[in-house]
Amino acid sequence: MDRKYFGTDGIRGRVGEGQITPGFMLQLGWAAGRVLGKEPGSKVVIGKDTRISGYLLESALEAGLVAAGVDIHLLGPMPTPGIAYLARTLHAQAGIVISASHNPHYDNGIKFFSGAGNKLSDDLEFAIEQEIDKPLVTVSSDKLGKAYRVDDAAGRYIEFCKRTIHWEMHFRGMKVVVDCANGATYHIAPHVFEELGAEVVAIGAKPNGLNINAGVGSTHIEALQRAVIDEQADLGVALDGDGDRLMMVDADGSVLDGDDILYIIACSRIEDGTMEGGVVGTKMTNLGLEHALQRIGLALERTDVGDRFIMARLQENAWLLGGEPSGHIICRDRTTTGDGIVSALQVMAAIYRSGKSLKELRSGMTKYPQLLQNVKLRETSADEIMASKSLCAALREVEAELGGTGRVLLRPSGTEPLIRVMIEGRDGEQVKALTRQLASVVEQLA
Repeated sequence: MDRKYFGTDGIRGRVGEGQITPGFMLQLGWAAGRVLGKEPGSKVVIGKDTRISGYLLESALEAGLVAAGVDIHLLGPMPTPGIAYLARTLHAQAGIVISASHNPHYDNGIKFFSGAGNKLSDDLEFAIEQEIDKPLVTVSSDKLGKAYRVDDAAGRYIEFCKRTIHWEMHFRGMKVVVDCANGATYHIAPHVFEELGAEVVAIGAKPNGLNINAGVGSTHIEALQRAVIDEQADLGVALDGDGDRLMMVDADGSVLDGDDILYIIACSRIEDGTMEGGVVGTKMTNLGLEHALQRIGLALERTDVGDRFIMARLQENAWLLGGEPSGHIICRDRTTTGDGIVSALQVMAAIYRSGKSLKELRSGMTKYPQLLQNVKLRETSADEIMASKSLCAALREVEAELGGTGRVLLRPSGTEPLIRVMIEGRDGEQVKALTRQLASVVEQLA
């Protein structure tokens, strides 16, 4: 099915342009209501991150849904995984997230979750698209939807997060810096860690509508590194604007990405006897994680980049743990989607259980040097370049030189006119040279 509006993770763009306008959001709300609200008494929960345009888009979506006869439960600022959780526990037909995740404030977007807390299926997204371009027809006055505010939404989600670790665990004596990216976790994450006993220093927790992800959060980890060193903390937790990504920093200021976090959680699950199956990563997952998992008896399977593909493979295999280097970690035995706070709690539980530091827990994995170079396309299409005989020959040459000790990933971007060239291997200098060599071939074809 060719989709006109939905991308790989909902609808996203610059506010005031394309689909990110009040008019389109009105139509989208109405179309979603027509598809998702066919049962009498249907309801949808709506949450948002802290960017200023959230008010605008929320109001337009609300009007469209109400016009379709669907009740609305407004959650206010809420992390993406919190909206998925509340859609499930409030027995809604769907949850709508207004967020552009780690993007700057001038972008925004819409994501949908099913009533079970999973990403909406391709079939339902396609069905919504089929309704969007139809004339908006309001239901009769006596069938209009109503809007309610869920005043205790944050408290419900805080309690859920705390319940994802054993009730006897505590983090007393642990000092943690929590970077909320001036985003949707600002009023939630610090409370979760404090209520579990940690001494918390919060940064990026003063949103003003314009500063989301601005120099803070998981995509600007330097702020957390400085704070951990300055505060002499045991570790740092960095979330992104909508709270579904996690990066961490150890006491020395070293960064742990999603691969490190997956390794620590997998080892902890083996030790406490709760690990089932293997681990799902993506094409971007470092070869070092694959080899480290092999040493502890776990298989790694790779999918395309994107948490929806990871979740699909986890469900297919009946496995429980997956994620990607960017910090989307799915603990399927705890929740239904990537959750930065929940993932951080699993790592801190491993620290509590083992008595080891974060640095010690990640020491069993050695990452291979990895280099990614993006090549902009000028006139030639990505499909033409990828089919080029000269590029195929260059790719075979690079793979032969690596000799089975590394990995090459060559793929078009799904969101930009780019081809991504990624090489990893044991020898960092060789990786740099081969990346430049292969990227130059792409540049000549572009």
